[in-house]
Amino acid sequence: MRLSFSRRTDLALAALRELWKAPDHRLSRAELAERVGATPGFLAQVMPFLVAEGWVVSDRGPGGGYRLTPRAFDARVFDVYEAMEGRSSGRRCVLRDGPCPETGCELHAVWVEARQVLIDGLREMPVLQGENT
Repeated sequence: MRLSFSRRTDLALAALRELWKAPDHRLSRAELAERVGATPGFLAQVMPFLVAEGWVVSDRGPGGGYRLTPRAFDARVFDVYEAMEGRSSGRRCVLRDGPCPETGCELHAVWVEARQVLIDGLREMPVLQGENT
């Protein structure tokens, strides 16, 4: 029942936020990689997921790079989590790596409830909020 953000998910959230801060919501791949503290190669592994969700457009050629789409302004943190980590089934154990046994665990009932509260909060939290609306 784990819910954790991988480095890829952190990078995806940071990329969306940096594009949002940029003039015209557009940056070259090199500029974006520098702003999020990632290599262009690692960034290139993440960006196709954001493009597939319709949050970002990848422009080729001179002057190309990445830019936000209007749809990105509706993205929630949990949307990005699921795009990067896969749909959350909630079947991972919070205590050990592996599937949740669902019985005989002293944390199961508490964790199921706490996890749902967390997910509900992330579903309501916009990725892009604050300074550049």
